[in-house]
Amino acid sequence: MLLAFLSVAFIGTTTAQTEKKVNLWKTLSKITFKKQYDEMLGFKVDIPVFSEDVKALAGKEVEIKGYIVPVEGYKGHKEFVFSAFPYNMCFFCGGAGPETVMEVYSIDEIEYSAEPIIIRGKLELNDSDINRLMYALNEATFVGPAN
Repeated sequence: MLLAFLSVAFIGTTTAQTEKKVNLWKTLSKITFKKQYDEMLGFKVDIPVFSEDVKALAGKEVEIKGYIVPVEGYKGHKEFVFSAFPYNMCFFCGGAGPETVMEVYSIDEIEYSAEPIIIRGKLELNDSDINRLMYALNEATFVGPAN
């Protein structure tokens, strides 16, 4: 009886931990913005201000579930944009914010899929280069389909 209880408790904990890792977008949305003058552009731009929760993830290996946004056709890529939402709802096409996408730099090509996938890599924060997204996942690897 005790063994069965511990098994269920362990499985529940493992599932909760995996879901927490995979549902990282919620944590990444904990940002605000400040206006800052950009000399090169000649006007003020929005600069992200990362919460302590987000800063704690900088440089750490994380797992995240999302959708590949095809930038050079529907094929495998080592560099692509990854979104919390499907292509038709993502930051570039729908009404989502910039905190819902990230640049991905993978070790091996990851094949395009219209279905959600899970990837793993080192999270990088960007609050200084306005020509890049505010999040990047480096040394990324494919974990598997999200279903």
